[in-house]
Amino acid sequence: MTVCVQGNVLEELLKLLKLEKIEQNIFRGPSQDLGFGSVFGGQVLGQALSAASQTVSAERRAHSLHAYFMRPGIATKPIVYTVDCIRDGKSFTTRRVVAVQQGRAIFSMAVSFQVDEEGFDHQAEAPRVPGPEELEPDIAIARRIADRIPTGIREKILCEKPIEIRQVNPVDPFAPQKMTPHKYVWFKAIDRMPDDIAAHQYLLAYASDFNLVATSLYPHGHTFWEPEMQVASLDHAMWFHRDFRMDDWLLYAMESPNAFKARGLSLGKIFTRNGRLVATVAQEGLIRYHGLKSEA
Repeated sequence: MTVCVQGNVLEELLKLLKLEKIEQNIFRGPSQDLGFGSVFGGQVLGQALSAASQTVSAERRAHSLHAYFMRPGIATKPIVYTVDCIRDGKSFTTRRVVAVQQGRAIFSMAVSFQVDEEGFDHQAEAPRVPGPEELEPDIAIARRIADRIPTGIREKILCEKPIEIRQVNPVDPFAPQKMTPHKYVWFKAIDRMPDDIAAHQYLLAYASDFNLVATSLYPHGHTFWEPEMQVASLDHAMWFHRDFRMDDWLLYAMESPNAFKARGLSLGKIFTRNGRLVATVAQEGLIRYHGLKSEA
């Protein structure tokens, strides 16, 4: 029987991403164990952006980040984030963040912030897909296949999540079929969030790592659940375009234009319910399949 820890899971996640300031431009955050042993990449993205945001004045908002995952993080150990204040200009501010665990760098990120400015305005159109009310929550799907989820992670998968996810075109993780490399997901925070723009941005950075690498597996009929499959984020880039709230439904439209040499490239656009493009994401992931030789 699954036993979940009771509490406000969104509040706990926001606290985890907020970080503890331990010295000037140095922060520490606990790690979140999602059941896979290694730290979830979105956690490090969100915490690093949180650390950088705390060294910048509130009127400057993050507009882009470029990150590299260098080593897998240990889910039972805290992570220290050091922020290098590269530049403070009239319009733009630049920060470099390095995440350190057990004395070794596991992640680095460059972040740029900008003051609000007037300018030209155009955007890509949002795809026409069913709304979230027409779709089943991920947690409901997981509970139907609970007996097939490995026992080591079953409790983590079946517990309440701080971010609700509803997939437009889900794949059966245990019997995947080959599909075009396009994935559409609605998501939002499960409770009302504070009116802190930085918090909404670093929570979106956290959520942007869900589902993205998996899109590059769609054309091949495989999922990261397979024992022979080794999947990990290698890098991550993100651009923030317009205001949004994480406690309103957002649509994540993902596609994978390329997979080659055990790497898959995935791109994502994030829209509000009324079709405003709020962020663009790009990520290359390791998709190493150890069953290729046995299939030859």
